[in-house]
Amino acid sequence: MNHIFPTYKQYPMEPVSGHDWHLTDETGKTYVDFTSGIGVCSFGYSNDLIEQSVQTQLGKIWHTSNLYPSKLQDQVAEMLAPEGMLAFFCNSGTEANEAAFKLTRKATGKAKILAFKNGFHGRTYGSMSLTGNPDIQAGFAPLVPGVDFATYNDDGAIGQITSDYAAVILEVIQGEGGVVPANKAWLQAVAKQCHESGTLLIVDEVQTGIGRTGSKFAFQQFGIDPDIITCAKALGNGLPIGAMLGKQALASAFGPGSHGTTFGGNKISLASAKAVLTQLTPAFLKQVQAKGQVVFEQLEDLIAPLPIVKDVTGMGLMIGIHLTADVKVADVIAELQKHGMLALPAEHNTLRLLPPLVMNEADLVSGIQLIQHVLQEVDVAADGAVK
Repeated sequence: MNHIFPTYKQYPMEPVSGHDWHLTDETGKTYVDFTSGIGVCSFGYSNDLIEQSVQTQLGKIWHTSNLYPSKLQDQVAEMLAPEGMLAFFCNSGTEANEAAFKLTRKATGKAKILAFKNGFHGRTYGSMSLTGNPDIQAGFAPLVPGVDFATYNDDGAIGQITSDYAAVILEVIQGEGGVVPANKAWLQAVAKQCHESGTLLIVDEVQTGIGRTGSKFAFQQFGIDPDIITCAKALGNGLPIGAMLGKQALASAFGPGSHGTTFGGNKISLASAKAVLTQLTPAFLKQVQAKGQVVFEQLEDLIAPLPIVKDVTGMGLMIGIHLTADVKVADVIAELQKHGMLALPAEHNTLRLLPPLVMNEADLVSGIQLIQHVLQEVDVAADGAVK
């Protein structure tokens, strides 16, 4: 790659075609994909309804300004948002979090936001300032002021939430931070303290939403009531779309001129999102839950007992395998690629798995068995090389 900024350390293969949950590179080698494009293509690479929906919209109109009403936007918003919430469509998760940041400050008249260490909310200035990872923030100071950080799953964080804050932002499962789920009682206590102190609660569902954990949104399994939800990634199954969902009481703070977007709510992306949400039925989500249960049983039996595995975490089909310092997760990923499987890293030497939700049980299980095989081959010498 000679003509683009080297902002990504890229793997030595280029996917050029895909079908169901398999990708093929430029040499003709096929891989089973346990990444979904970092949690994006949950319905895989050859979904008939998504393809038909996008093709139909391509034959009508590709783009209109948000100066005009869009029935498609309203239809998708109704399908996506919980009862009593409104939607703002944008292009990505980081834009959804930027919108949430702006809305909370404008609605409350307060500037301070409480976020969490190891959290990830994006790379634009606002969302990066909410991201509790010094490596991501390095070199970009000064950041947006008014952001404080607490420790995730720590009871001390509850006492930090006071009426001085406009909002608290968190992930129900910290994805980039190592696939770390919230403790349910702790998360409920955080939500209770937010509501009692008049602090808005923003739940970032960019990676956990749209069925990844077995429910439309992960927070629905934790018994909390957020004021704002952000989502993106799997919503368009590969076409760029994000959304900020907020309670109707916040509408007066986001009137005409308060926020905007050129491409947000694009009709092609919305056509894909409508097809995704149409298929995100209760029956489909039950299948995801059942697959997740099978996968975690396999993980507990085959992966957790391995000497180089510290822990296995996650929910549904969002999985983190935490490795000891004896082996580098990058080496494991490289070895898996040699065996025809794609996986992801996360913070703290974590092997992250985000398989398409449509992947069948047999390939999910064989994938876990392949990971077991590769981890068993790992040389636990000081350099962590793979045999």
